Amino acid sequence: MAVLSGSAASLRFFGDDLNPDELTKLIGYTPTKSEQKGEEIAGKVTGQKRIARSGGWRLSAERREPGDFDAQISEILDQLTDDTDVWQDLTTRFRADIFCGLFMTEGNECISLSPETLEKLAARGLTIGFDIYDSSGD
Repeated sequence: MAVLSGSAASLRFFGDDLNPDELTKLIGYTPTKSEQKGEEIAGKVTGQKRIARSGGWRLSAERREPGDFDAQISEILDQLTDDTDVWQDLTTRFRADIFCGLFMTEGNECISLSPETLEKLAARGLTIGFDIYDSSGD
């Protein structure tokens, strides 16, 4: 099996009552991107404006080629508080996850998560989601 061609990873929180400044203070790090419900947001590519339907807070790791989302998850989580009470509060009040994009150039590429990374996710009450992109059929 080939090594995963590329990966992207972000920690995400969403909720109608989410206040990005409060979350930043609790978690101990400034997000890559955030918005509060009702805030006007300009599209990154089009510049078209819209109103945020919910609050959001995201912290992204740099995209990696070849992919290494295990290291990206650790990179994100190691910057933040280890206080499990804070994490329990946040994951109870908001939808929270680690979201990963996995980019393949062949039909069969390999990825894995270390026990240490799995432990970090579990201790914080985080789920993990994947979008898998296979360009081998293009």
